[in-house]
Order: sequence, then C-alpha cells, then structure tokens
Amino acid sequence: MKQVSKILLPISGLRNIEAAFVLGANFARRFQAHLAVLHVRSDGRDIAPLAGEGLTGGMVEELIASAEREGNRLSREIQQAFESFGARTPDIEVVPPRIPFPQGRPSMSFNMFQGPEHEIVPWHARLSDFTLVPHPDTGDDVSSSEALHAVLFDSGRPAVIAPREPMRHMVKRVCIGWNGTAEAASALRGVLAWASTAERVRVLHCNDYQRRGPDAREVVDYLSMHGIAADRVEFSAIDRDIGRGLLAACQDFGADMLAMGAYSHSRLRQLILGGVTRHILENSTLPVLMSR
Repeated sequence: MKQVSKILLPISGLRNIEAAFVLGANFARRFQAHLAVLHVRSDGRDIAPLAGEGLTGGMVEELIASAEREGNRLSREIQQAFESFGARTPDIEVVPPRIPFPQGRPSMSFNMFQGPEHEIVPWHARLSDFTLVPHPDTGDDVSSSEALHAVLFDSGRPAVIAPREPMRHMVKRVCIGWNGTAEAASALRGVLAWASTAERVRVLHCNDYQRRGPDAREVVDYLSMHGIAADRVEFSAIDRDIGRGLLAACQDFGADMLAMGAYSHSRLRQLILGGVTRHILENSTLPVLMSR
C-alpha cells in the first residue's frame, strides 16, 4: 500500500523557503505524491483588539490598512517564489488547487487562505500524510513557530522540519531516536515510509534519554516485521546535552534524516529550560521528522 500520497507545506514567510521547496519536491518525487503548498494570509482586522487604548478610529483603520498592504505584498512574493520554483522544476506538474490530484506522478499546487494560521494549518494537516515545515531559523522562531506547533499539537500527523540549506539528494540513511515514549512510537510509525526504502536504518538510544517503555532492541525487532533491517547504537550525551549527543550520532552514521518524538516533557518546560526537542530544532542540519 502506498504510504504517502499528499504532503502539506505551509509557508508563512520567505525565510528558508527555497530549502523547503527543494525538499518538498524531493519527497514528491520519492513517493510520486502531491505537494500542497499552503499560504495563510493574515487578516489586518485581527490587530484591532491589540491596538490598545488611546487610539482614534482613524488611527486603528490606518493600522489595519497598513497590515493589509504588508500582508498582500508578502502573499504576492510567496506566490511568485512558488511560481519561479515550479518553472525551474519541470519534472513536477503544477496543478490548480482543490482538484483531484494526478495519480502515479509527482505534482504540486499553491493554495491560499485567509484567517487564523493556527486553525487553518492543522485543519489541512489532518488530511495530509505529513506536514513539511520550513526551518525556524533562530531560537525566537522555534519558540513562536505557529505552524510547527499547530501541526505537532493539533493535527494528529507528523511534521518534518526542513534544514536551512537545500538538500537535493534522496534520503538514504535514516536514524530513529528512541526513548520508549508514545511520541517516539508515533515518530517511528511516521518514518516507515522512508525507512522501508532506505539503504541503512539505525536506532539510536541512550540510558539518560530512555523513559518507561519498549527498548531499542524491541524497535529493531518491530522494524524487521516490516521488512526493514536496522541496527541499534547507544549514544552518550555531550556535556550533559542529550540533543548534542543525538545529532553527533546522526553525523557519525552519515544520516540523511532523523525521526524522534517531540516534547516528551511539557512544551512550556522545554521552551523555558531547553530540552532535546529544542536543541534538535535549533541545531539540526538534516530533515527531522517529529511527532506527538
């Protein structure tokens, strides 16, 4: 059975957009799937409640009009970036949005909506096989990436975070960061589409990372039931940082992709204190599949 048919790519800005487009096209080719690029336009009226007291009606109207102009400009630039990428990618058919997508060959479309991003993105993500998210480039962006957190916490589907730089080759080596949690199990299920055709698969585990649940040996046995040969390697934290140790183990393996559970602790605790999820988001140079 085909494991991936539709990939959602929400785009809210121009930062790291090329790397996300390139990886999305890469995945569309790999799975002969449809890449649905989604842009949610901001509504200038949303700023009215935030304008504060002491502003006249005319001042509020001007703020709304300015926000509308800026939103329209950004939307045009994002659509132009998509159209430019489509023209440079002739092997992937660009089709109109919201029609039955071509079957058996890669395609992509541009879809635009207006409204609250945190509602619209997970709505579309729920009927996609996974959501590809452009890399949040700084620590502040990691804390406030609305699309990423909406997908992780409100879609029931995995997210794949694109790297900062375009990755033009296919995924050949897959690492699975395992700690026994339900989140890790969800990521394991999500990465089967890549692992089933990868050249090598490795399960990475660490005593300080492990929670109550199945161990890495059982994960290798589970993968073998899906016809996937994998080995398991124990890694160590670097300077007491499990995230650094996990990324170093991926680099040692020459991994093209990492799959892991997201926010095994509360999201608030990790955003304030750090944590494995935050470190990986801020420092990974390879695609990372995360799931809740």
